[in-house]
Amino acid sequence: MSAWVLPDHIADVLPSEARHIEELRRGLLDTARCYGYELVMPPLMEHLESLLTGTGEALDLQTFKLVDQLSGRSMGLRADTTPQVARIDAHLLNRKGVTRLCYCGPVLHTRPDRPHATREPLQFGAEIYGHAGVEADLEALQLARECLRIAEVRDTTVDLADVRIVRNLLAGVTVGPQLLSAIHAALAAKDAQELRALTRDFPVESREGLLALLQLYGDSSVLVEAEKALHRVSGVPEVLSNLKWLASRLEGAAVTFDLADLRGYAYYSGARFAIYARGASDALVRGGRYDEVGAVFGRNRPAAGFSLDIKQVVGVVPPRALKAAIRAPWGEGADVHAAISELRSAGETVVCVLPGHGSEVDEFHCDRELVQVAGRWVVQAV
Repeated sequence: MSAWVLPDHIADVLPSEARHIEELRRGLLDTARCYGYELVMPPLMEHLESLLTGTGEALDLQTFKLVDQLSGRSMGLRADTTPQVARIDAHLLNRKGVTRLCYCGPVLHTRPDRPHATREPLQFGAEIYGHAGVEADLEALQLARECLRIAEVRDTTVDLADVRIVRNLLAGVTVGPQLLSAIHAALAAKDAQELRALTRDFPVESREGLLALLQLYGDSSVLVEAEKALHRVSGVPEVLSNLKWLASRLEGAAVTFDLADLRGYAYYSGARFAIYARGASDALVRGGRYDEVGAVFGRNRPAAGFSLDIKQVVGVVPPRALKAAIRAPWGEGADVHAAISELRSAGETVVCVLPGHGSEVDEFHCDRELVQVAGRWVVQAV
């Protein structure tokens, strides 16, 4: 095998895409800062027990593991940054009031999480801790939508659900981990026959409610039907009211609902959302409420937020225009150096043509050049 061949689903990022990614990274962090989110930078590697505590089997399988040569302890390369941010909130900051934190950095996956995906996403996310009300859920959603607007993503759809609906339907029913996993799989696949078989010994209200969820997906009329079908289930009317409230405040958004969608059920504790866009094979953003995320770190307090992969977003939007630049001759004279320095200080990109070579660049459009006219260096259009 050639030494330059990279592992499957790992790739170099070349100039055009790299520029787009970096410009978007800066734009998203600036957007989060405008909402009052503070930037944190968790390490890429942590002790395995800290990195995976309370995260469930799915993240464990996605995590690369190694041995620390200094301590001999097992280490992990993060596959998700949210648990680390929860640790920071719980132990390093330990604030009493609301805390808003954002981050952006690479994560590593043992396997791609969707077809054709990279195993090295550049994960951007924002978390809000300390407020249990739906206002925090809405803020996370609004910031997520604003981030996609900054990225120039068009034709988005927000899909809403809430894991508490299924949890309330199963309240009081003895369900082992394997059966629970099978029920979630049947709901996700909309498999009525399998769900009937799995719930044949359940109380009638729980069984009929779960079966009703298979049809509860679509536009806002879903909530009306859900209210009719599930009005007797404790806690569900309030959950549906919260979903309706969230949807009503997403101005200009196309909103859908899938009340049987339980992706991340072991992680989320309330409302969850996904944002889709035309041209993307999977959701560009996933988020919601995950109040239990800090419990394993000794501080269980409300939390909501979202994350996205900047590389995925860049892959579904048009390339950005090349940056205008000025072509300049290479020279040792103080006058040309001063002219070039002045232009760069003013924010211009100046590409010097080295002796005997043309300027080979993919990222800049040299639409002007620095030339000497009557003893003065001036910029002229090409």
